[in-house]
Amino acid sequence: MCPTGSVLHSAAGAGKPNLRSAFDVLDVDRDGKISREDLRTSYGGFVGDDMIGTMMTVADSNEDGYVEFEDFEKVLDGSINRNSEEKRKNGGEMNVMEDVFKVIDKDGDGKVGVEDLKSYLSWAGLQVDDDDIKAMIKLGHGEENGGVTYQGFLQILSL
Repeated sequence: MCPTGSVLHSAAGAGKPNLRSAFDVLDVDRDGKISREDLRTSYGGFVGDDMIGTMMTVADSNEDGYVEFEDFEKVLDGSINRNSEEKRKNGGEMNVMEDVFKVIDKDGDGKVGVEDLKSYLSWAGLQVDDDDIKAMIKLGHGEENGGVTYQGFLQILSL
């Protein structure tokens, strides 16, 4: 359970993380799919249109202009294996969530800490107190002062 009392894993998923809450945060218009506009609203000044385009290219498996929940799960599981022009241009497999992690990691130290999360969540309009942020970092197997690595960040997203 996370600090708010919600369950970390879905019962039907046999131990697989429940990523629905992370998906719902990005699905700004609540239509059941993530669009470019949803990402622009979610990430605003944190990422540019090029990054948003890259996210869509990687995650939109049927190329309909939307990321459905199943696509979102594949991205977080690292199982997207498409041969898009962007992947070839950048010399290999792209991981959108690594890019998001780098955006939130404002100081570039390879860890997302209390201040990084506080800044991002505040910008996103989410009211989270310091104790909740510290609990998230702890659940991501990080330290309050050191923050969480990329893998820990993925664990936080699955809450």
